[in-house]
Amino acid sequence: MTNETIANQLQMQPTFRVQLPWDMEEAKHRIRKAIKTDELAKHAESAGPVIDFKIDPSEQRFWSPHLSVQLNRTDQPQSSEAFCRFSPRPEIWTMVMAIYLIATCCLFGAMIYGFVQWMMGQSPWSLITIPVAILIIIGLHVASLIGQGWSRDQMHVLKSRWDRTLEIARSEGE
Repeated sequence: MTNETIANQLQMQPTFRVQLPWDMEEAKHRIRKAIKTDELAKHAESAGPVIDFKIDPSEQRFWSPHLSVQLNRTDQPQSSEAFCRFSPRPEIWTMVMAIYLIATCCLFGAMIYGFVQWMMGQSPWSLITIPVAILIIIGLHVASLIGQGWSRDQMHVLKSRWDRTLEIARSEGE
């Protein structure tokens, strides 16, 4: 990944892919072994084909990201792929998605209720909710981009930890 991935201002959860020179099981084994080293043990954890890299609790801010790496099989023998995504911590992302869901439900509910009011010859006052819901959705997107900008330094830290994990995993077989 280049810094372009981190610098892309329009992407809410920057992603990148890394081709690995091992089959899926070998990749899981090597990467798990690498993140158990003293250098990385307190910064990463794994479950199944997923590895999460986190910021130290003492350095976490509300908008601090984490890096989730999903290992996937490929069509090539002796090859696998790591799909990597920067995103807010799971508890923050759940809250954001809940707010999106509520705003979207209010938006559609207001449209339906406004249509019913209009069909019944009443004033469709519920349509006032539509711009409010749209502003909330836009506000969440802008807030996520601002938080991503504020956490760019931590994204670089997480990316360097992933790069270091790959270095350790590659050196294991030598």
